[in-house]
Amino acid sequence: MKKIELEIVALSHSITQTHSYAVVLGEVNGLRRLPIVIGGFEAQAIAVALEKMQPSRPLTHDLMKNFMNAFAIELHEIIICDLQEGIFYSKLVCSTENDTVEIDSRTSDAIALAVRFGCPIYTYENILESAGILMEDTATSGKKKKVKQEVMVEEDRPTGNEDLKTMTLDELNNLLNEVLDSEDYIRAIAIRDEINSRRKNK
Repeated sequence: MKKIELEIVALSHSITQTHSYAVVLGEVNGLRRLPIVIGGFEAQAIAVALEKMQPSRPLTHDLMKNFMNAFAIELHEIIICDLQEGIFYSKLVCSTENDTVEIDSRTSDAIALAVRFGCPIYTYENILESAGILMEDTATSGKKKKVKQEVMVEEDRPTGNEDLKTMTLDELNNLLNEVLDSEDYIRAIAIRDEINSRRKNK
């Protein structure tokens, strides 16, 4: 079966399920999107790696990466290989010097590891066909342009981001340190983005 490469295009909060997020995967050079509901912990783990933040202590997925590196195990790719009753199934394709092994994994954990290893994410046509969403092509020219991958962290409910606009830079920096201490990385990204946009506009 032909594999289709995906990339992370968004992390968004689920308004219907408390403490749930969706990671949205987009077809590389295509218009289809694959939204997958994940837990808050996994969303934080993915966000931390995407935004290249350094937690004070290793998160579970960092520990797993360190463990794999220590024993010379490489993660080549992850494959979202099945969909049953709304649940996605994935596998990690790993190798050592002597062997290649496929390991069963929750999709959220597989994605969190893929981001840390910088390895590709794949799925199959039948999964994209049944669970994917087709986005309209808004490009006016037929020329394909390579866009720097930007990950949006969307929130469907108020998160206090509205208050960020009224805060001073010093207050924002203090708040950023507080939320990093409490390991609220999703909120930290919003604060960091506000600080960066202020610095750009100076």
